[in-house]
Amino acid sequence: MIHINFYITEEKIREYTLYLKNEERAANTIEKYARDVKCLADFLNGNCVTKDAAVTWKNQLLDTHKAASVNSMIAATNGFFSYFGLHIKIKQLKIQRAVFLHPERELTKPDYEKLLDTARQKKKERLYFVIQTLCSTGIRVSKLRFITVEAVRTGQAEIKNKGKTRIVFIPGGLRKLLMKYTKTHGISAGSIFITKTGKPLNRTAVWSEMKKLCETAGVKAEKVFPHNLRRLFAVTFYRKWRDIAKLAEILGHSDVNTTRIYVMQTSGEYRRVIDNLGLVRLTT
Repeated sequence: MIHINFYITEEKIREYTLYLKNEERAANTIEKYARDVKCLADFLNGNCVTKDAAVTWKNQLLDTHKAASVNSMIAATNGFFSYFGLHIKIKQLKIQRAVFLHPERELTKPDYEKLLDTARQKKKERLYFVIQTLCSTGIRVSKLRFITVEAVRTGQAEIKNKGKTRIVFIPGGLRKLLMKYTKTHGISAGSIFITKTGKPLNRTAVWSEMKKLCETAGVKAEKVFPHNLRRLFAVTFYRKWRDIAKLAEILGHSDVNTTRIYVMQTSGEYRRVIDNLGLVRLTT
């Protein structure tokens, strides 16, 4: 159905978010998509949607947003246009993927150890075990709720995502630690990491608690976020076994190219490789 003089309203945004919920999209994704569509609506300032206006909005975003962020906003609005049957599609920016990770963004094992030491010093017992669980299993923070008492007892967690189910194994040492933790805190069933009201911890809560450790731990804040623990797991596994296909299975990636992003070397490592090629004649 083609709409003429289509206007973005709060009601239409709510309808779109309901559609995304029915499609079982993640809560964070739904919130972001709604925010991005609202950004376009604010730019239009009550005017109807046109291809020219949408392209102008995209170009304006480049003044205040990184290219990757602009592309993610375009994806959100294109989905909105498609849902309402509009023949409008904004082209995404072409971005050359970096072949190395910037060192200031890499969470190293010593950084990880510092975070754990600081969590213990500050008596942040729950956070101490959350960090270890995320890093030693490689799960996403949004899947932390699947680490249950029952999963720890059996040594494996059943992770569900977008209609798919996969098994994540819990290391023996971590199982012992978590069983002791649950016994101490009287947690006999269900998710182990919960709030005072009994709800599973969410990404925002974990991220906020991790950030508070940075200064005391002496770890740069830009390195500290839950997903970097998953990347540290991936890098550690790959350096030990050099099996990208097996790592993809463990991380739950359907495309091995996604896994390759996780194990990118830092620019310093690339520089050392280039310096040691022996192709520069030092004598003149």
